[in-house]
Amino acid sequence: MIETTSAAAGFAPVAATEQALRPHAEDAFADELAALAAADDRPRPARWNMSPWAVATYLLGGTLSDGTVISPKYVGPRRIVEVAVTTLATDRALLLLGVPGTAKTWVSEHLAAAISGDSTLLVQGTAGTPEEAIRYGWNYAQLLTNGPSRAALVHSPLMRAMEEGRIARVEELTRIPADVQDSLITILSEKTLPIPELGTETQAVRGFNLIATANDRDRGVNDLSSALRRRFNTVVLPLPANAEDEVEIVSRRVDQLGRGLDLPAAPRGADEIRRVVTVFRELRSGTTEDGRTKLKSPSGTLSTAEAISVVTNGLALAAHFGDGVLRASDVAAGILGAVVRDPAADRLIWQEYLETVVRERDGWKDFYRACREVSA
Repeated sequence: MIETTSAAAGFAPVAATEQALRPHAEDAFADELAALAAADDRPRPARWNMSPWAVATYLLGGTLSDGTVISPKYVGPRRIVEVAVTTLATDRALLLLGVPGTAKTWVSEHLAAAISGDSTLLVQGTAGTPEEAIRYGWNYAQLLTNGPSRAALVHSPLMRAMEEGRIARVEELTRIPADVQDSLITILSEKTLPIPELGTETQAVRGFNLIATANDRDRGVNDLSSALRRRFNTVVLPLPANAEDEVEIVSRRVDQLGRGLDLPAAPRGADEIRRVVTVFRELRSGTTEDGRTKLKSPSGTLSTAEAISVVTNGLALAAHFGDGVLRASDVAAGILGAVVRDPAADRLIWQEYLETVVRERDGWKDFYRACREVSA
């Protein structure tokens, strides 16, 4: 267990895993992972903590023979999860593709946690991600003192994963500059990382693989070269198929976040959660639930992740400035911020939606008034 201290400031040591705002998946769901591994008697690929069947069960949820309940981490088509898990059992890397808010990062983290017991071998892709983040760097003090050597190498997460036979993760792959992206080609095709300064290489051991995520709606990003894309098996994560699935996803994730933030629990599928999900789905699709009214869609994505953020923020408002019960007034401002990204065009779209749809909907009068108040 890692401990952080600040003796000069007079603070006592704090156990990092006990105080973490967002524990890693392997820590937050350690009991479920242990139960699955103990009950799993199916064949396991080399250096996998459990079989592909158990990994899929961990993500999709289920009940073990001893009565242990495994909570679902992903709500969606089972075949998508099975294809993703099977890909990682081969020599092909996995690319999770989808619009923002389709749980790409969430799925990649839980896959790594279930397979390797370690989801932290991560490269976060940005426009400033250097090649060293993917290959390796140098400890310049040792480099200047003793010259190039293995001891002077600073291992990247991918290099560590190759040596240990674990799953590495690359988030937002298409945000990484194209020349840095292509440093993955040799790793994925030859399963080796050349170190020309030492005249040697690091070869991947069995169990190594890579999960990358990419957003297919980003603008001004770096498309993958055809050579790199061929090294991946691409799995597209869809938006929730229906409102009930999306309400379940939002309710479950808000409940998890709320426990970590000491917020009051919102009833599963609470009215305000259903309203937020309904608004987002209708504006996202450009039509009302009954299909009778066509709508203009705003410029934002209005993803499930944004719905989770709106409801979580509403619970915080209810806890700190209300009576602890989630109400329309608690989520109204969050919805406005999510919908109105372009102050000129999106505000008109939102006003039209309020007046033509929300105002006329039975049982939504309080929601209409709350949204009108924050929109004024």
